[in-house]
Amino acid sequence: MARSDSTTATGDPLWTAIRAEAWSEHEREPIFREFLEQTILTQASLEDALRLYLVDKLAIDNPSRMIVREMFREAMSAERAIGRAIRDDLQAIRDRDPASRGYLTPFLYFKGFHALQSYRIAHWFWQQDRYLLAVQLQNRISEVFDVDIHPAAQIGTGVLIDHGTGVVIGETAVVENNVSILHEVTLGGTGKETGDRHPKVRQGVLIGAGAKVLGNIEIGAGSKIGAGSVVLDPVPPHCTVAGVPARIVGRPVVAEPALDMDQSFPHIYFEGGGI
Repeated sequence: MARSDSTTATGDPLWTAIRAEAWSEHEREPIFREFLEQTILTQASLEDALRLYLVDKLAIDNPSRMIVREMFREAMSAERAIGRAIRDDLQAIRDRDPASRGYLTPFLYFKGFHALQSYRIAHWFWQQDRYLLAVQLQNRISEVFDVDIHPAAQIGTGVLIDHGTGVVIGETAVVENNVSILHEVTLGGTGKETGDRHPKVRQGVLIGAGAKVLGNIEIGAGSKIGAGSVVLDPVPPHCTVAGVPARIVGRPVVAEPALDMDQSFPHIYFEGGGI
């Protein structure tokens, strides 16, 4: 395949960067050439590439794959915010995850990213009252990526789901912008209650691996939740909590811990007591 940059003249720097990385790999590693051509280099936009790739990953056959591709196209065309969210989420990975090594690798291989973008499509269908389709997508996303996000949940942009394995986000959960969530995190309910029953995670929060945040509680902006913690009470803004049950153990040293991804507690100043 002769190199052409005709599809990069779109005013989309991130897509241009992905294509540049794909061309580099195309020249370096012959075994990937056909794959990169089909997945990236012959696609006109980031949305086109991601739509086709996600449908192939999800391998939905009922309804047919072609119908599902068209439904994904419908959602991305109707809701421009999906495209902005895709770019913000991919930039979050590039900025926060040292394993990303650019944009191409997470675009192709990071299942937390794939699950989150697939959720965004399911969420759009949920908002259109196409509930069965949205839940079918949720089910398939969970089977393929091991990430279970209810399509009614509200998730902002610049969100990093790192590794992704075992993440569960419930129906009435809210996750604001610039939040980082590690693997095996649950944003769940406390039992069989109905209605508004899931956590509200405000901007800039870092939730460590294996943490369980349960109930209709607010996790204040700029807070940090330690790995393995069980959080049952509201967390004030800009506090660090850890333990089972979680207690305040300090304050983060940065305004938005999600951005620096430091899961340690370098400045513990308080032990004991509740949140």
